[in-house]
Amino acid sequence: MNKPLVIIGGPTASGKTKLGIELAKCINGEIISADSMQVYRYMDIGTAKPTIKEMDGIPHYLIDEIDPNEEWNITLFQKNAKQYMEQIYQKNKVPILLGGTGFYIQSIAYDIDFTETKTDLEYRKYLQQLEDQYGNNYLHTELRKVDPLSAEKIHPNNIKRIIRALEYYAQTGQPISLHNELEKQKTTPYQLAFFALTMDRNLLYQRINQRVDKMIEEGLIEEVRSLLKKGYSPDLVSMQGLGYKEWIPYLNGQQSLEDTIYILKRDTRHFAKRQLTWFRRENNIHWIYMDQERFNYNQIIVKMKNYIEETGIII
Repeated sequence: MNKPLVIIGGPTASGKTKLGIELAKCINGEIISADSMQVYRYMDIGTAKPTIKEMDGIPHYLIDEIDPNEEWNITLFQKNAKQYMEQIYQKNKVPILLGGTGFYIQSIAYDIDFTETKTDLEYRKYLQQLEDQYGNNYLHTELRKVDPLSAEKIHPNNIKRIIRALEYYAQTGQPISLHNELEKQKTTPYQLAFFALTMDRNLLYQRINQRVDKMIEEGLIEEVRSLLKKGYSPDLVSMQGLGYKEWIPYLNGQQSLEDTIYILKRDTRHFAKRQLTWFRRENNIHWIYMDQERFNYNQIIVKMKNYIEETGIII
């Protein structure tokens, strides 16, 4: 029989953290973060990391594990997450994958193959020179010519993924979107309960705006300033994360506080919309409508636990 795995996904500010912790208490679970930013040390407020108090004794993994200037990507996430899952299984507990980074979740749920093609450093250097000379939109246009599906999914500012997709096409003659689609068709190797949280769009946006205000009250600006003082470059992948890159122009005196807050709230709402779009494309998701449940966590936990037991994931 396949091993059990519970996933709780959904957009930012939807209530995943609290729900995951409460569910873990009920099903003897431990939590693995499927968030691309919470893995970094010193980046606490902007990533909405759970505090020790909020964790309430539930072990969490892939939080505060690397410095902001260390490499982190989907391959490293998958490798480390699998190792922690095995540790959890050895304790006869249930791993709960919790977060909003859909690609990370998918990599575990369907055991996607991220076998690396051989890196052509000269070609990568050539692509980086093109970006320096013509800008990231130029490379994004080049990607659209050979792999329109990837270009549609990859934001023009995500230069790392653009270069990776162009490299893959140059080395294999096939678009990386085709490879990803074939991998997506795999069935899960787990006894899987895949929950995704959602709610009325206006309510979600209201919660996002309130979260940003709370982050600022808790010291988000000082957190970003402290990272810069520690010598972490604004160009790092970590510092380009949502909640951090928006503050660089403000701290450099190039943007007002009011404009910065507006941009951060707007970009976070757009991000949440993209997250929901991703989860809606997934199969076998059990949706949790938080607004219909009036955020009654006890009631929601009972329903989730009943679903898990009814599907035979845990007995």
